[in-house]
Amino acid sequence: MKTRKKGYWILFVITIICTIAAISTVIPSSSASKESLLGYKLHCSFAPISTIMCLLFSAITCIIRKRLFTVKS
Repeated sequence: MKTRKKGYWILFVITIICTIAAISTVIPSSSASKESLLGYKLHCSFAPISTIMCLLFSAITCIIRKRLFTVKS
């Protein structure tokens, strides 16, 4: 069984929040001020760039969580 060090759950929550933020950037919205780079109005007008940045940050925190905070017993 794996035991987890203190701080694991904080990074887990950050990973989930960043993943949800990435998903929310590509939600269509008629009230957006301008079109995104994809050509239509989204929740976030920087959609492809902000989505990639959120997913990259999520992946980085996931890798850190996996390597530093998981100890095999």
